[in-house]
Amino acid sequence: MKTKKLGTVLLIGRPNVGKSTFLNNLIGQKVAITSPKPQTTRFPIQAFYEDERGRIIFIDTPGIFAKAPDQLSSKINRRATDAVAVSADLVLYFVDHTRRRDYEESKLLGIVRKIIKPKILVINKVDKTEKTYLPQYEFLKDEIKDVFEISSLKKTHIKPLVEKIFEYLPKSTVKNQTKKYEYPLLNMDSNTFIAELIREKVFLMMGEEIPYTITVITDEIKEKEKLTYIKARILTTHDRYKAMLIGKGGRKIKEMGSYARKEIELAINRKVYLDLTVETDPHWQDIYY
Repeated sequence: MKTKKLGTVLLIGRPNVGKSTFLNNLIGQKVAITSPKPQTTRFPIQAFYEDERGRIIFIDTPGIFAKAPDQLSSKINRRATDAVAVSADLVLYFVDHTRRRDYEESKLLGIVRKIIKPKILVINKVDKTEKTYLPQYEFLKDEIKDVFEISSLKKTHIKPLVEKIFEYLPKSTVKNQTKKYEYPLLNMDSNTFIAELIREKVFLMMGEEIPYTITVITDEIKEKEKLTYIKARILTTHDRYKAMLIGKGGRKIKEMGSYARKEIELAINRKVYLDLTVETDPHWQDIYY
């Protein structure tokens, strides 16, 4: 009988480096939301991957900011550094070769160097060739033995990376092999998962119009005979943002609700009625984060 592996892998990198996209595409379903905004991932996400070789518990950390310009950024940084302190068998250090190595990257590298665990350097976004700062990261290959150049988006070179991950992981005991895991998410309940899917659609559809001053709260999930009823609120800090989120004649909120509903239906494989509203709450960061 072939011995299986079981271990925990920490994903770490700057904001928008592609960690969440990597995790979603590896697992084959959405476990972490993605958008161009640097505050998209706000708390560590634990997700479970399994194949014939064994089991991997991935911890996707929020991107670490060089400077925290507001309270929310400060909290995200603390959560990311707290996640780094969690015991892991292996660290995947993600680098985006299309961005200059700057103070933010140097700060993150300092954190990575302090982690006394095996590391793999993952150079992401190799599908983008129009601009590269790869020479600025060459020195890392002297520090980290295993280097993989991948595209999280296009799933390029993902298989050999996963093969290497399993090589590093310890053999699992009989007890661990039989332990039940809630696939694929380990630390996110239904309310939070749905709120995250809605928040993703807000970020994607509003673009630069709305800054990071929104969150989503799921107030109710009720299973009915033919559908799932969901009541949720988008919270923002200013009335002017509330007006933008609602849009003229309610057009914007209807569009976001429609896209979010379709995403939720796909995730839970059930018809959904989404009751989505917008509220102004200048203190939501204190209450919910």
